[in-house]
Amino acid sequence: MDALRGLGELGLGSRLKRISEIIMKETQLIYDYYSIDFDPYLFPIFKLISNKKDVTNSEIQNSLQYSQPAITQALNKLNNKGLITYVQDKSDKRKKIISLSGKGEKTLKQLTPIWNSIDVVIKEFLLETSCSLIEHLNLLENKLNVNSFSNKVISTLNTDTKQALEIVTFKDEYATAFYDLNIEWLKMYFIVEPYDEEVLSKPKKYIINKGGHIFYAIFNNEIVGTVALMPIGDDGLFELTKMAVSPKYRGFKIGQKLMQHCIDFAKDEMQLPELVLYSNTLLENAIYIYRKYGFIEVPLETNTPYKRSDIKMVLNLKRNEII
Repeated sequence: MDALRGLGELGLGSRLKRISEIIMKETQLIYDYYSIDFDPYLFPIFKLISNKKDVTNSEIQNSLQYSQPAITQALNKLNNKGLITYVQDKSDKRKKIISLSGKGEKTLKQLTPIWNSIDVVIKEFLLETSCSLIEHLNLLENKLNVNSFSNKVISTLNTDTKQALEIVTFKDEYATAFYDLNIEWLKMYFIVEPYDEEVLSKPKKYIINKGGHIFYAIFNNEIVGTVALMPIGDDGLFELTKMAVSPKYRGFKIGQKLMQHCIDFAKDEMQLPELVLYSNTLLENAIYIYRKYGFIEVPLETNTPYKRSDIKMVLNLKRNEII
């Protein structure tokens, strides 16, 4: 028997605390899934600062009715994460104006779709009616025990992203995004090799004008990912290459959607017999996904185009059935 439930109304405070802890824990799992460094307990103050743009410590206290030590602790955490900035009030030097930093604004963009999905799932979990608050808490806890709140939110968010995601072809005005996304990815994991710099800075010369294709993933009117089918040599061979997704949107399977689009396009539109790619075995998740889509490892030539490459893979488009 659940001891807290047995206390009825007398255990209301403890019941609310337990439910809060469950939701906070599940929300942290969601942030971790999308690799966002954020603490669910910081949400109210961070959201208030983002809504008001500029706010003082006193305004936060009046709006949220938190204790001053709790506000100070939360602001210190936000400041340590680099999410907020302090500026002295010009009219009253005793006050400090608090606003989101550049990093805070970027984090807000990452968090907003997640919060929207959480809102949808919470409302769904609270749909049932009851005759008392305690009974409503019973129904809510039953759902939380049966359904993983974090998995439900992630599933809802991924579905929304899939529906809103658009994959488009190369335009001159997209060239900068192609360069920026790939350079950002290379600097995160490896180094930018001269060959990378040359191809990325001149995509029309090395890809488009030679019969290749560049695709972009657009979400919320923002280019969030890119990939290319680049001709190599004079034998009609094409490389699946230059795949990069914005760090803000990793975890949404945008890279897999881009790869699926490339494979379908290469097979149905270009009628290619096969695709090749070069990678590095340090990228274990990427190698796993390549294998999932039917790529198999083949011997790596000595004169590879990339120094970082230690594996070459080929996808036979004639016999491959996409998973």
